[in-house]
Amino acid sequence: MKKNTKTPFNKPYLTGNELEYMKQAIEGGKISGGGSFTKKCQNFFEDQYNFGKCLLTTSCTDALEMAAILIDIQPGDEVIMPSYTFVSTANAFVLRGAKIIFVDSREDHPGMDESLIETLISPRTKAIVPVHYAGVACNMDIIMNLALQYNLVVVEDAAHAIDSFYTGKDGVKKALGSIGHLAAFSFHETKNVISGEGGMLAINDPRFMERAEIIWEKGTNRSAFFRGEVDKYNWVDIGSSFLPSELTAAFLWAQLENIDKIQSRRLHIWHSYYDILKIDVEKKYFKLPVIPDFATNNAHMFYLVFNEPVQRDLVIERLKSEGILAVFHYQGLHESPFYKDKCGKMVLNNSEKYTDCLLRLPFFYELNFEVIDQIRETIDETAKIL
Repeated sequence: MKKNTKTPFNKPYLTGNELEYMKQAIEGGKISGGGSFTKKCQNFFEDQYNFGKCLLTTSCTDALEMAAILIDIQPGDEVIMPSYTFVSTANAFVLRGAKIIFVDSREDHPGMDESLIETLISPRTKAIVPVHYAGVACNMDIIMNLALQYNLVVVEDAAHAIDSFYTGKDGVKKALGSIGHLAAFSFHETKNVISGEGGMLAINDPRFMERAEIIWEKGTNRSAFFRGEVDKYNWVDIGSSFLPSELTAAFLWAQLENIDKIQSRRLHIWHSYYDILKIDVEKKYFKLPVIPDFATNNAHMFYLVFNEPVQRDLVIERLKSEGILAVFHYQGLHESPFYKDKCGKMVLNNSEKYTDCLLRLPFFYELNFEVIDQIRETIDETAKIL
């Protein structure tokens, strides 16, 4: 087989209309936030996935920070979330003074272990932040029932989870991001649909909807003014400049028009990986991704979990020598210098396992299937060494 010369971990996919729509925005004379492309994107998500009010943001980080403001996080409030996540999940709440309470991952999946959440709830707990890792749902029945029992807010970190679904005990299939009180999404260039940087806050609880728009508009009631609901707009709350430009929204709209095509291709790639790597997997030194019965797979990423860190590291090096970039993922936040300096050392065995042993393989729309076969060959060759 001809050896691959260079395969990146990610390559942004352009559908073809991104530049045309950005040009339309420029020619229309409206390139700051809140214009027609912003409204098209927000309406798409509300209609397609039954989200509540949707507000585009400049990043998923901004969406999470909006959520922390909306639920009125105060110094000393506690927020429960997985340790195995990106730092923005925690930072958004730390910035408001929250104490983060980390829960371990599941043994079979990097998502939070829902069975451990209740033991971590205290009188100071204000919110639970499930992270739908790799676009695979947490058990939202357990989480929402705990939120109801203890009067907590659920903020879904759905950065990976666009076009992924959860089926609860009632048999109803719901889009991830439509179940919690609030949900944050990412359109970073590594996600399924992209705008370079970009994000969105979905507000599913009506009690937060009016204030969310004010926070989004720098703490003013500017949007209400433009709708003719007030005769002038004022500073009425805290807020910041969370909304993205029309150029970002125009780019995103070109992606959303092609979401079915994008998802079909990504699922084909995901299953190609799975099918070629599942052969004799029980004899190998890694495990394949697990999709629980209650979850769908949106093909956000494909990862392997090795038995030992040395195995993962050797595979990374051998793939790199073949011109293929494969990478590890999160470093468990409970082991970060920032957290340990403030809260001391704790042990979360499963989170630490994923930190040390999880490997993400190249995944993007234009990935050549010969590369997938080459990855399989390289892994097989590495197995002979170990």
